[in-house]
Parts: sequence; structure tokens; C-alpha cells
Amino acid sequence: QVQLVESGGGSVQAGGSLRLSCAAYGYTYNIHYTGWFRQAPGKEREGVASIYVGGGDTSYADSVKGRFTVSQDNAKNTVYLQMNSLKPDDTAMYYCAAKIKYGGRPLESSDFTYWGQGTQVTVSS
Repeated sequence: QVQLVESGGGSVQAGGSLRLSCAAYGYTYNIHYTGWFRQAPGKEREGVASIYVGGGDTSYADSVKGRFTVSQDNAKNTVYLQMNSLKPDDTAMYYCAAKIKYGGRPLESSDFTYWGQGTQVTVSS
């Protein structure tokens, strides 16, 4: 079992920044990828970014490229999502998720097995 705990959400004005953290507990050696997803009210869940734990390769949704950066501190079993130049459209509940298998698409939510409880990000104009 793996437990994921997100933190760092909050409210910010457009153009501002936030850094989300995702701490993993339990059988963390099973994790091959960690991803960030978001879901706004009335919208489908969207893959935002992911990182390959073993090598650090990253993937991003087009909507966040150049503004968001995913990184990891393996010693702390923690993955971060640095979000800059935030827009009102970034407002959503953000979830981190762990993938324990190889292959598949990097931002396909159905490939991720473990999920955190989420942290709210609100961007005002």
C-alpha cells in the first residue's frame, strides 16, 4: 500500500505562484511514476504533469507547459509541482497519484493506482 498526502494549495491572484507537495508513505519502492492531476467543478479530471521516479523524465499537459515544473526529492519521497504565472483557469482540486507499472501514457489517470486526497488551488483574476 502507498499513501499520498498533498499540501501547498491555497488562494492566489492571477500571475502568482504556488508550490504543491506530495509526500509518499508505505511501499514507496513500488512507485515508478508520480503524477499531478486536477479537476475543476463540472469538468473532467485532467493530467497536469508527471515524473518518472527512476530517471526524472517529465511530461506536461500543453496547458501548463512553460509555467509548471514537476520535480522530486527521492530522499524525502516527495514530489513537487511548482506553479508559476497562474491563471483563473488553473483553479481546481489538485491530486497527486502514483503509478506502479511501466508503460502507458504519462498523463493517463487510469494508469495510476494510488491517489491523494487533493488540495484546492484557487486563482482569482
